[in-house]
Amino acid sequence: MKIGESFIGSGPNAAHINIMLGERSGPVGLAFANALSSPTKGHLPYMVVLQPGVPVKPSTAFINKADLRGEQHESMTWGPAQAGVAKGIQECLIEGVLPPEAEDQWCVIAATWVNWSADNADEVFNNNYQAVKIAVANAMQNQPSLEKVTAASKDVFNPFYRPSN
Repeated sequence: MKIGESFIGSGPNAAHINIMLGERSGPVGLAFANALSSPTKGHLPYMVVLQPGVPVKPSTAFINKADLRGEQHESMTWGPAQAGVAKGIQECLIEGVLPPEAEDQWCVIAATWVNWSADNADEVFNNNYQAVKIAVANAMQNQPSLEKVTAASKDVFNPFYRPSN
């Protein structure tokens, strides 16, 4: 199993992606099947597609981290966020970031944040596209390194909070 993360952009159109990927016959495959077969109120996992009827390879489940709230948020989640993830995952396979066996033997879980106030479809698309490509590359390279997390632990912050001390 490989795990990656990326946060791209700022404001309501930013993208935060958590990726798990690995063999269908392993723990990621089990989590993939469980996710797709266990929707909950406001969280409707679905297969990522390049176009209707054309799913990406490797098979990818889109898991919305923010519960769906209203038509605009649903549209931003199912439309540009999903399309950005689709393009990024497919390019990772085509460009060799993912190994050839990933095409039919692996699956991907993309846990994706779309802000309830997202309002720019192109920005949502581009941020999710970039975020998924970085998250997959990080996963495949086992990033970040211990050196990087050690340095970051001396100045912990995120886009929503920075301690004052």
